[in-house]
Amino acid sequence: MATNDYYHHNTPQPPSYDQATPGRMDQPLPPVPGYGYSSYPSNHDDPSAPYHSRHSQQSFASDTGAYQTTGRVGDNDPYAENIPLKAQTQGHNPDWMYQQTQYPPSPGAAEDRRQRAPRAKKGFFRKKPAWVTYTLTVIQIVVFIVELVKSAQLTGSAIETKPQFNPMIGPSPMVQISMGSRYAPCMKNIEGAQDAQKPTVWPCPNATTNIFECSLSELCSFGGVPNPHPGGSLKDNPAPNQWYRFIIPMFLHGGFIHIGFNLLVQMTMGADMERTVGFWRYTLTYLASGIFGFVLGGNYAAQLQPSNGCSGAIFGIFALYLLDLLYDWPQRESPVVELVVMVLGVGISFVLGLLPGLDNFSHIGGFVMGLAIGLSVMRSPNALRERIGLARQPYVAMSGGAGQAGPEQKTTSFKNFLKGKGGLASSDGSRSGSKSPFNFFKGRKPLWWAWWLVRAGALVAVTVGFIVLIVDFYKYPKSNCSWCYRLSCLPVREWCDEQKVQTVQ
Repeated sequence: MATNDYYHHNTPQPPSYDQATPGRMDQPLPPVPGYGYSSYPSNHDDPSAPYHSRHSQQSFASDTGAYQTTGRVGDNDPYAENIPLKAQTQGHNPDWMYQQTQYPPSPGAAEDRRQRAPRAKKGFFRKKPAWVTYTLTVIQIVVFIVELVKSAQLTGSAIETKPQFNPMIGPSPMVQISMGSRYAPCMKNIEGAQDAQKPTVWPCPNATTNIFECSLSELCSFGGVPNPHPGGSLKDNPAPNQWYRFIIPMFLHGGFIHIGFNLLVQMTMGADMERTVGFWRYTLTYLASGIFGFVLGGNYAAQLQPSNGCSGAIFGIFALYLLDLLYDWPQRESPVVELVVMVLGVGISFVLGLLPGLDNFSHIGGFVMGLAIGLSVMRSPNALRERIGLARQPYVAMSGGAGQAGPEQKTTSFKNFLKGKGGLASSDGSRSGSKSPFNFFKGRKPLWWAWWLVRAGALVAVTVGFIVLIVDFYKYPKSNCSWCYRLSCLPVREWCDEQKVQTVQ
């Protein structure tokens, strides 16, 4: 009865929320037995507590399922007593307006967003720099400027106009020979020159007429070569050996059309390929394809036609691009369009290869070498990886180029081989603790072995082919194919007529 009097007579009844002062609550209920006021501390007097926590305590029922216990709401509130209040619902609790409506970001969320959506860069710097491509391009431009300057010094004109016009809009073939174009008479003894019965004469680097009046040594420059002795045999004459003419021509070009087309392809497709496969794969393919192309042309192109340009190296990059396209064909957005564009580029290059100073055999040799190196050093197709028990993954460029995988995927197969990693787990799911490199081969499927035999076979084939071509070039005094030079010649204005060795009458 005392308790009833306390509630109904000693305490004024507060008005309801809808009928009285806004912000007040309905009549509170008694506390649940067993829970005292002092069992749960209040944040009312804690200055460090949030505003809404000091204004009104959070419901204990929201955490434990029990009713709320709380203290005085405000000292100046005549309706507030140190008595338990009814558990508040969100509909009557104004504190919900102060609650946070957004989750705080997770610790790695910002970093994840940066990785998924990197900040877009503008202009030239929107892609990762392709330093090898840029360096090669700068060297080739500088060398071409030197060609023009030397041509102007020797002939009075940077572009050949006499005795005939250079269709590539550049220096004369004699200037290009003196600067290092591939020219067989400067590299070995050839039939009709070193075994001529009369003294031979050659075009001069500064020639503007069809009159030949220089020695072979003057034409070849670079310190000269042994001049042919009349009346001797090929074995009696010391052979010239400017072997570096297999390398230097990659940095020479026959004219503005030649260098313009090559550098356009190199700065677009070549730069993208460097970003994809990494600088060392790109550099290896570029140089090997260029050299192999000139070696092949030295055996089958016309012996007295000079050749230069980086077209053979670019065809090696074409081969890498083709392999990468075929490997990722299902994942490409427009693979047919990419293939058509590449075929058009190859076709234009072969048409240009019919003009003087260019060599389609260099294109063919560069493409073959590019395919072989691509099969050897590029990653396997994703479809094949799945069949041999390896996970599908994006291409990992060892130089950190585009398409780079995460840090956990950067270990290369060669490093795995040295560390004895990479083999599949044994039947019990364990791996051998030995660090032997032979662990790399444990548990591999037959298809894996077959694919690696193909890759190794391609590398061995082009290596053997390169050695055979080098031996044949120096062994045989003339081209191994009497009609093959037609593949590098357009029958217009006597361009297909081989230069004849002229002798003194």
